[in-house]
Amino acid sequence: MNGPIRTTCPYCGVGCGVIARRGPKGDVVLKGDPAHPANHGQLCSKGTALGDTLGLEGRLLYPEIDGARATWEESLDLVASKFAEVIARRGPNAAAFYVSGQLLTEDYYITNKLMKGFIGSGNIDTNSRLCMASTVAGHIRAFGADAVPCCYEDLEAAKLVVLTGSNAAWCHPILFQRIKAAKRKDPDKKVVVIDPRRTATCELADLHLPIRPGADAILWNGLLDWLQSRGVVDYAFLEEHTKGFGRALAAAKTREGIPRVAASCGLLAEDLVRFYEWWARDERVVTVFSQGINQSTSGSDKVSAILNCHLLTGRIGKPGSGPFSFTGQPNAMGGREVGGLANTLAAHMGFTPENVDRVGRFWKSDRVASKPGLKAVDLFERVLDGEVEALWIACTNPAVSLPNTSRVRDALAKVPFLVVSDCMRTTDTTRHAHVLLPALTWGEKDGTVTNTERCISRQRAFLDAPGEARPDWKIFCDVARRMGFEGFDFTSPKEIFAEHAALSAFENNGTRDFDIGGLVDAYDSLEPVRWPAPEDNAAGTKRLFADGRFYTDDGRANFVAVSPRPPAYVPDVEFDLVLNTGRVRDHWHTMTRTAKSPGLASHLPEPYVEMHPSDAADRGLSDRQLVRIETPWGEMVARIKAFEGQRRGSVFVPFHWTGEYARLGRVGPLISSETDPTSGQPEFKHTPARVIAYAPAWHGFLLLRGEGSAPCSDYWVRVPGDGFTQFDLAGDHRPETWASLGRKLLGSVGGTARPLEFHDEARGRYRAAFVEEGRLVACLFVASSDDLPPRRWLQGLFHSDSLSDVERMGLLAGRPASGHEDDGPIVCTCFGVGLNVLVRAIRREGLASPEAIGAALNAGTNCGSCVPEVEALLDEHRAA
Repeated sequence: MNGPIRTTCPYCGVGCGVIARRGPKGDVVLKGDPAHPANHGQLCSKGTALGDTLGLEGRLLYPEIDGARATWEESLDLVASKFAEVIARRGPNAAAFYVSGQLLTEDYYITNKLMKGFIGSGNIDTNSRLCMASTVAGHIRAFGADAVPCCYEDLEAAKLVVLTGSNAAWCHPILFQRIKAAKRKDPDKKVVVIDPRRTATCELADLHLPIRPGADAILWNGLLDWLQSRGVVDYAFLEEHTKGFGRALAAAKTREGIPRVAASCGLLAEDLVRFYEWWARDERVVTVFSQGINQSTSGSDKVSAILNCHLLTGRIGKPGSGPFSFTGQPNAMGGREVGGLANTLAAHMGFTPENVDRVGRFWKSDRVASKPGLKAVDLFERVLDGEVEALWIACTNPAVSLPNTSRVRDALAKVPFLVVSDCMRTTDTTRHAHVLLPALTWGEKDGTVTNTERCISRQRAFLDAPGEARPDWKIFCDVARRMGFEGFDFTSPKEIFAEHAALSAFENNGTRDFDIGGLVDAYDSLEPVRWPAPEDNAAGTKRLFADGRFYTDDGRANFVAVSPRPPAYVPDVEFDLVLNTGRVRDHWHTMTRTAKSPGLASHLPEPYVEMHPSDAADRGLSDRQLVRIETPWGEMVARIKAFEGQRRGSVFVPFHWTGEYARLGRVGPLISSETDPTSGQPEFKHTPARVIAYAPAWHGFLLLRGEGSAPCSDYWVRVPGDGFTQFDLAGDHRPETWASLGRKLLGSVGGTARPLEFHDEARGRYRAAFVEEGRLVACLFVASSDDLPPRRWLQGLFHSDSLSDVERMGLLAGRPASGHEDDGPIVCTCFGVGLNVLVRAIRREGLASPEAIGAALNAGTNCGSCVPEVEALLDEHRAA
């Protein structure tokens, strides 16, 4: 790497620019790119910690066949022959690919071309099905194309920003910070958050509507009816550019009006009216929606209900106005462009005979699939029942991320031939693979990604390829050629991008939304650009539909009649709560990358269930207690996080923890396989559940220098640290003696060295520490209750190569004799500021604002992601 390299962050759909350069010691220094239009140099906590994730620990570096190292030639020959044999015997639909919104567009293009263009099946789907499919369906129904109308500048220009089903403060922090900065500049700007939970995003809200889970379509139908009844209608736009309004309005009509809508949504009528009045007041309204809307068995209808309100008022295609879907993954949009979803063909073309013919002529193939393939959930069901015999999974971990993952794991164990290409050696999915293929990851590969505002950016390599890892596009091309298919002789992502761009423009002439024909030769010098970027406008397009022309047959946008329906399953006497799943601030998907960063891992180190204190008390439960969450489909164990901002009757559980990091902490097994009939998207936000006490006979934690295997324990959570690994532990059975339990948990830790030990059989305690050559190697604390010392001081001892006498004396107490004050769990990841440090500063030093805390402790002064938590602490402790 000579000089700075401009690339793009590999996390969420914001698509932030990153600059990588070599540091003075040969390390890589990363910072935000001030020239990138998405982030203007800012990075969130995850982006700031990207440098922590570049190590090769746990990487898959060589091909493997049945767990044994193999050559690339052996592995590729086997993959090609097995897929060819299954296709010859059972037909093309007996093969399938399952890919990822974290692939680069060029990787995606090749996987789709191989499956749909030459194998001849639609059986390629992506994990974007789990987050964006309902938005795609809503866009296509309304606009005739999967086209996001807005750009990021609209968030700043709007007079009202509505965030519905979106915790942007944690899931899209840079966009949240842009909204926050715009609100500071414009005191009249309003922000409304519609969410059953009082999330960090609500700290910015002028109005929070804690909607009853599943009632979103009722609220938006109510707005449509209310707007029409008060004449807040753009009649000229309605007449000239839309159709179907009458049917949509008839479906939205409510005789009882606001009282009925408010009661159905579980809201106060005056709050609902205030929201409707704000929405009507100014045409500069941006409605942001994300997974809280999409992840539902009626997600497509919820999206349509939002779009209907914007069409009624003509609030689309104008500055500061429009419906804006916030994308979950870094390249979910790029995958949608090339046809990565099973129900699209390529370049935003569907499976019409004309499109099949067009794509076939372009690819020079007479094998092009003529109909959609299996969507994600159905795909794994067909694997389980034997219809799919050869499956290739790339860059994703469906054994954790899909719903009802117990069935998914059964499918992975049963499929006759499973290929997994991944950057990591051991995941919940790779454990089942017959062939493992090592893929390059972020920082090692080149290509493009498209963010949530349609902006195409380059990802550029700044690291050498490790081991024998290869780019995904090359792996798939090598297999395609071995299967005898032509058209896969690419030597670089530049060539693939040029073909992708050319296909988007092929016989287009403005009839299709996705056209980047102006970028065919732009790869090397490509600057961030929003599509469409046709040959006559290579500079790109800020926002769509400004001319009122849509991509339907007649050029008019379609209203969709929405009849709200309940979720697939609702609470009952046995399962009396509603389980909602989602993200946390500092982790990404299944933690493959973020768990490598000690700072990110320390913010919320354990799986938890957020629960209203009254709901917990009604069940005899309390904050920080371990509990079992059960649904009709599965169960997990997590720790209660009591929170007044959680809606009563609902609980929230993050989805990040895998079998690699928590033995009983996976939420996937709890979710049903029910999906939206239009989009195929699962219902992750509304599962009937119950929460009951999990009463282990003992609790403990183990700290190990370096990495280590999980102890033999009924409950364990692995938390990577800076130079150490922490395991939080619990067990179901009371030991014969506490010393025997402790020694069993320690296993071979410390080798032949004797530990410093303390055990109190009467009170049920055991503590041990291993010190070798003056360094702390391991320490274990076990007790019959969860009354255990704080971890932070003990964790800090692993940074030292020599313990002081005071530190040695305090080892088995868990704190130094000098009365060291524990910093508490991390709140500000960027600067490692703990909760107790913040509370002491607020209470003792009288710090009364985020700015004062930032000046004193730096907390919140980098990415700003922790500021909502800091503000909540200020509210809680300022008076004291």
